[in-house]
Amino acid sequence: MEYRRFGTTDLTVSVVGFGAWGIGGPAMVGATPIGWGGTDDAVSRRALRRARELGITFYDTADFYGLGRSEELIGETFGNAPDIVVATKVGHRAAEGDRIVLDYSAAHIIAACERSLRRLRRDAIDYYQLHSARMPHLEEGECLEAMERLVRDGKVRYWGLSLNTFHPDAESSFLTGRSLGHGFQLALNIINQRALGVVRSAAASGYGVIARMPLQFGLLTGKFAPTARFAKDDHRSFRLTPEIVERSLAGIAAVRPVADRRGISLTTLALSFCAALPGISTVIPGIRTPEQAEENSVIVPLDTAEMAELTGAYEERFAPVVSLMEQQG
Repeated sequence: MEYRRFGTTDLTVSVVGFGAWGIGGPAMVGATPIGWGGTDDAVSRRALRRARELGITFYDTADFYGLGRSEELIGETFGNAPDIVVATKVGHRAAEGDRIVLDYSAAHIIAACERSLRRLRRDAIDYYQLHSARMPHLEEGECLEAMERLVRDGKVRYWGLSLNTFHPDAESSFLTGRSLGHGFQLALNIINQRALGVVRSAAASGYGVIARMPLQFGLLTGKFAPTARFAKDDHRSFRLTPEIVERSLAGIAAVRPVADRRGISLTTLALSFCAALPGISTVIPGIRTPEQAEENSVIVPLDTAEMAELTGAYEERFAPVVSLMEQQG
């Protein structure tokens, strides 16, 4: 496993991290699925332990994943272990009337941090993230003051922003222009390359960068058929429409030869693409089983021609698909 420094912080992170959204289980807010369907906590704990054995030291979660269950599993498995880096997020909550509310008030952030610390069983959160905060929240400033206060109080070591999936530019520019925070998490993969410019500018400003969704909800594993459908308690049931699945798989078929020539899986190709981009600190595929931990921990170096082929495929084949994904939310 390769290890990289996270921006200008003193955090060292494995190039492959553990995306812990999936282990939160089949949580719902009213009729809206916010998880990935059914899970087995015993399997999730084995996945966490296997990832650690493979050298994965970076674990990314959120208080909204499984409405706290993902954090609890990480806490139960690792506790306050000093050899791992734990990142979590704040800002989404379930409210009365089965509503999902974005709450970046100082009162909520401070209280939510205490709850996350208890679930994670840690003395401090290594990296705390505003969960998809947008410009009005940042400009109002209360959330920024709360994050700085948590650092001063020793509850949080470093903080940053998990950026919008489709339009990450404004919020990242706001923080870098004011030298606020220490990192960004952004959606980035062979299909969705909208954030490439942000990666370059953020890294140049000394920020750590986390690439999330490197497998684009599993599409880039190559294991989906065009007829793939998802259970009602899986958020992909409304995000990955039949048209999105079919058009994505058609584009993926065109880049599959890159993997075939190297004798690697599409999963390894997708993760290696993200890891090879200058400025990326860590790539966080979703991991739910020990087998996924093993498959998703493999990275190979890609040469200039291979990277050019993969980046070139975006405008030619994937940009229209990403526009469709944006419409689904």
